[in-house]
Amino acid sequence: MRTWGPLTAVCLGTFMLLLDVTIVVVALPDMARALDASLSDLQWVIDGYALALAALLLGVGAAADVLGRRRIQIAGTVVFALASLGCGLASNAEVLVAARAVQGFGAAAMFATTLPLLGAAYQGKRRSMALGVWGAVSGGAAALGPIFGGLLTEGPGWRWIFFVNLPVSVAAVWLTLRWVPESKGHAARRVDWAGTVTFALFAGALTYAVVRASAVGWTSGRTLVTLAVAALSLIAFVVVERRAAHPLIDLRLLRKPAFTGILLGAIGYNAAAFAVIPYFSIWLQTVLGMSPIRGSLVLLPLAATSFVVAAVGGKLLHGVPARYVIGGGLLLIGAGCLAMAVLDAGSTWRALVPGLTLAGIGTGLVAPGLAGAALASVPQENAGMAGGAVNTFRQLGYALGVAVFGTVLTSRMQDAIGHDAAHTAAGGGAAALRGSVSAHEVRDAFAAGLNGASLTAGAVGLAAGLAVLLMVRTKPASVAGQTPSAAAEPTPEKALQG
Repeated sequence: MRTWGPLTAVCLGTFMLLLDVTIVVVALPDMARALDASLSDLQWVIDGYALALAALLLGVGAAADVLGRRRIQIAGTVVFALASLGCGLASNAEVLVAARAVQGFGAAAMFATTLPLLGAAYQGKRRSMALGVWGAVSGGAAALGPIFGGLLTEGPGWRWIFFVNLPVSVAAVWLTLRWVPESKGHAARRVDWAGTVTFALFAGALTYAVVRASAVGWTSGRTLVTLAVAALSLIAFVVVERRAAHPLIDLRLLRKPAFTGILLGAIGYNAAAFAVIPYFSIWLQTVLGMSPIRGSLVLLPLAATSFVVAAVGGKLLHGVPARYVIGGGLLLIGAGCLAMAVLDAGSTWRALVPGLTLAGIGTGLVAPGLAGAALASVPQENAGMAGGAVNTFRQLGYALGVAVFGTVLTSRMQDAIGHDAAHTAAGGGAAALRGSVSAHEVRDAFAAGLNGASLTAGAVGLAAGLAVLLMVRTKPASVAGQTPSAAAEPTPEKALQG
């Protein structure tokens, strides 16, 4: 346990918090029925968590450097557990969304400290091993979320996708106290709270505007005002970061094409690979009538192929430049999304299998090597900032993807069956439309909406892949789960952040 204890503790918390990004996907129809939730409510059940995680990740990581990483890890796990209890006990959609946001805050504290704690606990080859295991765990958690969600939803019920976090959190806290040593960063570092607040306001306002646009329109006063708030917040963030002594992200790093390309790849990866999945899950259960377990098993090709490719890719692709592996993987994800845009009123779950398989292969290529490529693109002293930025952009990509693809879905659907019927069906209420809209019309409209969302996701994946291929010119020592030597061996004081 002296060797495996710290790694077990950190990976257990990482797996749990990343699993919760996607575990709710299969439970969305049951949540909608139990809480009388609308489509926008369901979107915020997903995005409330992902946005809090993305917006607070860098700021909490900086605070952990000052206050102690193990201390923040434990505090974050406790907050995560209490918020999970609140999610499970929620009596309405508003309470569930609020609890999910608090859960995301706890997850940010956990996620921001994982790699620095590993960097302090392991040295040399053991550190490379630990980072490789952590990469595999983090890469597979999001893909496995829908599977676990289906089993729990059809078994004890959707509330147990949150209750199950309680014993896991207790185990994670005990292991952390028992085996993980405390570590801190530079004593003189200050937390960039102004940057944290302005970035959170930008991300939240932008996502809110996109979610609301599907209901009130892009030209409505509320949408335009919210977009203006997002734009002003982004400008304020840039100004703050340029003047901060210890910024969340050194904007000079964005002048490096390789680093910017990796960030574009990160935001496109989570958007294209995972953000359209919630809408397929709603279609499978409410339109095709599948159970949560059967609906989750339809998504198995994505998880299974990503695991297999990630496992064998590290050896087979050792030494291949990261831009080919990551860029090629993103192109495969984009192609997989395009392959799913073939639905019609008579389509069954089998139409999704080829596209999910292609996307799974791409996911297995991208996920393990993304952080390592970011670290290789910046000086070693910026390793923590680079790792945190990649994880932040990944979660932001997922949150924005859910919002954008939901808007595309409902826009295409309302062209066929009207605004109100489209939002009711997309929110899991297809059965409630019987009598006003025929089952065939709903199936045809939902298929058209999913095709539009898949085409958009495919375009995002392809664009991200091209950006990586064109902009990333670094040559890390290895890919697919192994960080380059320059980045894999930072001192504990410069251990990876996020």
